[in-house]
Amino acid sequence: MSKLEENKKGEIWVGSEKFVTLLTEKKIQERVKELGQQISKDYNGKLPIFIGVLNGSFLFLADLIKNVNIHCEVDFFKLSSYGDSKISSGDVKLIKELNADISERHIIVVEDIVDSGLSIQFITNMLKNHNPASVKIASLLLKPDSLKYEIKIDYIGFEIPNEFVIGYGLDYAQKYRNLNSIYALSE
Repeated sequence: MSKLEENKKGEIWVGSEKFVTLLTEKKIQERVKELGQQISKDYNGKLPIFIGVLNGSFLFLADLIKNVNIHCEVDFFKLSSYGDSKISSGDVKLIKELNADISERHIIVVEDIVDSGLSIQFITNMLKNHNPASVKIASLLLKPDSLKYEIKIDYIGFEIPNEFVIGYGLDYAQKYRNLNSIYALSE
């Protein structure tokens, strides 16, 4: 297995597919800091629980809470809708449930990417059954041209075109999550 290295043109090769830099590590970290500051302001005096959607959100969530300067808690659940494909199966399954009691809690769901909105719709419907005080959604990436469901994303890192992306938690067949920048599949 070869090392993951970006060439001088800002490209990474995955087999015969070329990925080009979409968002640099610096740009991502600057935006995550801004989101953390906004969430701290919005939840001042409250004790929110950040719920990360595994596996993709783990890097974003870790960096986000480092930039939140209020008390908070963290939990995770895991969904499956992609498998090893580049396209969602359209069928969302809950694989890991929450450990925390979220009744009457302020929840911030943390996603890596929202494209069709199917997973977010599934999550918000599921969380409503637990009687939370509030539910807000934070997503590092949003593909507005891909949305098929009417959903509200409260904290958006970046809006991106409808392209397949890897890096910073986003995978291709469970690999490439460990890239510091985000790369888009080149035509």
